[in-house]
Amino acid sequence: KRDSVPHSPYIRRFALPKGFMACALLPWLAITQPVEAAALKFSEIAPGVFVHEGQIGVFTPENAGDVSNITLIVGKDAAAVIDTGGSAPIGRAAREAIKSITQKPIRYVINTHMHPDHVFGNGAFEDDKPEFIGHHKMARGLSARADRYVAVNRGLLGETAFDGTKVILPTRGVQDTLELDLGERIIVLTARPTSHTDNDLTVFDRTTSTLILGDLLFSGHIPALDGSIIGWLKLIAILRTEKAERVVPGHGPASMPWPDALAPQERYLRTIADEVRTMIKAGKPISEATKTAGYSEKKSWLMFDDFHVRNVTAAFAELEWE
Repeated sequence: KRDSVPHSPYIRRFALPKGFMACALLPWLAITQPVEAAALKFSEIAPGVFVHEGQIGVFTPENAGDVSNITLIVGKDAAAVIDTGGSAPIGRAAREAIKSITQKPIRYVINTHMHPDHVFGNGAFEDDKPEFIGHHKMARGLSARADRYVAVNRGLLGETAFDGTKVILPTRGVQDTLELDLGERIIVLTARPTSHTDNDLTVFDRTTSTLILGDLLFSGHIPALDGSIIGWLKLIAILRTEKAERVVPGHGPASMPWPDALAPQERYLRTIADEVRTMIKAGKPISEATKTAGYSEKKSWLMFDDFHVRNVTAAFAELEWE
């Protein structure tokens, strides 16, 4: 994310070159193999719940923006897709893979938040005529950043990998909670308060007790702050009380145990908040905070040098007005 904070957990099987791009235009890991439809694999993490684990890395022409997790939930009558990847080619590759899993109509395309790596594959599903659903603030936020997102992502991916990519806004916004029936399978969408962004949405599958968190959960990669550190820590405390058998992060493993998956992220954010507050109280400037606050966490996260200063800067700007 260049106009907000970048993020992504990284992929274990690739090296870590420097670069930038992502959830909103962020740094990622580079990969060397082109992404084709056949390479877009989904694994069944619970009965009727399938996840494609994105190759977390920088947007490149070779990976076509395949840098975030995509989830499919299949009911008796219909299916829902949660997040669609970082470009139309990735969306099309996901659509082809889904056709081999189920012939049920795709009734809903749900975006967990507005960042390009989660929404730029939406166009590949237009012919299915689904409802496009997001947080009630997502349309406003995505509209405001759309031109920049398109320009930067086209530059990173090149015309071939960006071919057909366009911004599709939600046709339905979730204010609080929304229950959707896929046919003997209820999924519950919940609009969350400002945390990672101001438009994060979670999806809970009651049948398997699976919670899809989007980028409210980072695994391995340093968390990225594009909303409120105060709000994110408060939300983590709330999420921890919610019952689930497993969770799907926005980037990282297809499935993680709950609520243990939250611990590293919570520790990192709390360390920043505590140390920045101490420095503000002591009258230290932001320039000093970015050089010292939270550095005890450096060995715990990949891409620390790429994102940490931005996180501290965002946290300082928020916390100095507490």
